[in-house]
Amino acid sequence: MGLLLFIVVAVALAYFAAPLWAWFAALALFLLGCGASWLWFVPLAVVGVVLLHKPTRVKLVTQNLFNLIEKKGLLPKISDTEKTALRTGDVWVEGELFSGKPDFEKIFANPYPTLSKEEQNFINNEVNEVCAMTSDWEVFESRDLPKEVWKYIKEKKFFGMIIPKEQGGLGFSAYGHSCVIEKLASHSQVLAITVMVPNSLGPAELLLHYGTEAQKEHYLPRLADGRDIPCFALTEPEAGSDAGSIQSEGVVFRDEDGEIKIRLNFEKRYITLSAIATVIGLAFVLKDPEKLLGKDEEWGITCALVDAKLKGVDQSRRHDPLNVPFVNAPLIGKDVIISIEDVIGGESGLGNGWRMLMESLAVGRGISLPSTSTGGSKLATYVASTYAVVRYQFGLSIAKFEGIAEVLGRLGASTYMLDAAKTFTLGAINAGKKPAVANAIMKYQSTEMFRRNVMDAMDIQGGAAISRGPRNILAHAYFGAPVAITVEGANIMTRTLIMFGQGMIRCHPYAYAQIEALEDGDVKAFDGLLFSHIGHVLRNKARTLVLGVTRGYAHMPVTSGVAGRYEQKLAWASAKFAFLSDVALGLMGASLKRRESVSGRFGDVLAQMFLISAALKRFEQEGSKESDTLFLEVSVEDAFGEIDVAFRGILKNLMPGAMGIPLRVWSYMSRINPMGKTTKDKSLHHIATLLSEYDEVREHICGNIYMGERARQLLEATHQMQAAKESLRKEKNEERLTEGEKKELERARALQHEIITVDSFKHEDYFRKPKKRKDKKAE
Repeated sequence: MGLLLFIVVAVALAYFAAPLWAWFAALALFLLGCGASWLWFVPLAVVGVVLLHKPTRVKLVTQNLFNLIEKKGLLPKISDTEKTALRTGDVWVEGELFSGKPDFEKIFANPYPTLSKEEQNFINNEVNEVCAMTSDWEVFESRDLPKEVWKYIKEKKFFGMIIPKEQGGLGFSAYGHSCVIEKLASHSQVLAITVMVPNSLGPAELLLHYGTEAQKEHYLPRLADGRDIPCFALTEPEAGSDAGSIQSEGVVFRDEDGEIKIRLNFEKRYITLSAIATVIGLAFVLKDPEKLLGKDEEWGITCALVDAKLKGVDQSRRHDPLNVPFVNAPLIGKDVIISIEDVIGGESGLGNGWRMLMESLAVGRGISLPSTSTGGSKLATYVASTYAVVRYQFGLSIAKFEGIAEVLGRLGASTYMLDAAKTFTLGAINAGKKPAVANAIMKYQSTEMFRRNVMDAMDIQGGAAISRGPRNILAHAYFGAPVAITVEGANIMTRTLIMFGQGMIRCHPYAYAQIEALEDGDVKAFDGLLFSHIGHVLRNKARTLVLGVTRGYAHMPVTSGVAGRYEQKLAWASAKFAFLSDVALGLMGASLKRRESVSGRFGDVLAQMFLISAALKRFEQEGSKESDTLFLEVSVEDAFGEIDVAFRGILKNLMPGAMGIPLRVWSYMSRINPMGKTTKDKSLHHIATLLSEYDEVREHICGNIYMGERARQLLEATHQMQAAKESLRKEKNEERLTEGEKKELERARALQHEIITVDSFKHEDYFRKPKKRKDKKAE
């Protein structure tokens, strides 16, 4: 009984993160209660003095451990480029989730962004106008945007959304910029990408943060109004996801006039807008073999602005990314000469390109691709939910078939969560944060969710979705889905290396600080961090146990109702995640970064916890309707199910052999006590009903999409088929129809026929070869 009481006390001490002296006091009281001999207190007192008296502990314990780590080479090797990546950006909500004890008041206090009046007016007017000017079908047929569209987006400063007004731009917030891209993507991915890229990682973004005043004054107004078309050349044949292995080089030399210049030689690929760009942002390795700059021969990655008209620049080629005709091309430069003033930031920018890139990517990953993915997902949900009402089989709307309703239900829940995560992340970016790990999560999750969503919507449409033509508004979005998967770091790399691999070091409360202390030889600092880390592990172990046994109910939520219950389960997931992260770090040490499959599963858990946090924030902000509760429940329970799967995979694979048996036993036990629940068919069917029968719910989930001709036809046909429901029933049962009902049914049938009609082409049109055209700069 006494031992059981001591175990309970020990768990309580760990759960509440009691100081070290409290543990010795509890052990002493336990020994007294057991009537132990005084001889037991001698070693207890000795150990207590050693561990509680810091100078003694450092000398006898920490210094020896420090020496052992150095001798055995247990210190993780982190390159300078990795350190730069780790130090860029901010630790945001990810840090709370890594802690094992998230501060939910702090998480839910994050701002929830809204559009300014000016931003909303721009979306209602200029964005709608440019969409109306653009036929996505014709863009694919002609392989380019119309000239009048190019002219319009320049005149209306679509390329200058991120540029402040005082420098000639629109000065939009990150959220405003995102909503513009989202709506454009719901109509034409080519149009969205064309507008997106100049407002993402590129000359404008880099100049705003690192450019000299002269560079800003010259370039920003010209970039804002389209006089200059920018691109940013980073990716190379040997440097894709590993941007740090750039081989393009710039060699410092002195020209005939005695001026110091840089000779560039580069080979880039996959560069959007490069074939028509007038100003090229270029990443290259700067070398100074003669030390003309008065420093080292090797300066590292540098970013510069290159005039596309310079001798040696070759823009003559184009890529064809899955037939999606946005401007994407290789870019070659041979003996291109620039000056030091062309380096972004001037002399202060020499060798600082990697830091610039990492800091800019820390923001860009959270805006561009999540915006296009959300716009595409909203379009997919809208098309699927309206088409399912109009399309009849076996005398019944296919929206009533359970198989269709299941797919439509998960499509709606996925889009709800994706929109929540996008908005949540943009609230942080609007507030000036650069949440690097959260943005990597958003890049990966948004593009993967969009890929699943567009395929679900196409499954509902069946053959109509795979037949290209003006009537099919999903096919081109489908073509573009794999393109988004590869951009800004391939998704496999993002999942297995960045989300957890860098997140573990970046967001863990002690890991990186301990590595720095080891590198600096600071034993005292390492001592404090080490014992704090041990306390952190014990606390999370106890929290994992207590929250697991109570299924999260031991956590006191700051939210109420269904959100409060999910908060409790999220606290449980965070504790288990944090504890297992430290177990993995302890078992594998520096080799953890090479265990990419395990790292990927940890990344999955972290990503789903982030998505759940975002969904709870959205529900707190918007959840006044019964439908919101349903969307929250389905999306969050699915996320917890994904967490269960990832945890089981971690426990089964973390440690092979006999040593891993306890973890594998835990994996089997977790099946008995899962965090998620199987989604009820009834819930999915209910979502399908809400999306297909209620305009206000569909608008809530699919808001901010462009209502082009086909989208309006789908909505009108949906309304007509719903209005003719009784007439359709009578017709099916061979009951007599009134003249009014006959006319009503005739109108509905006409619209239905238009919606289910699939485009076809005459032989001469189908086999017509596209006109040959030379690539040229946009006028």
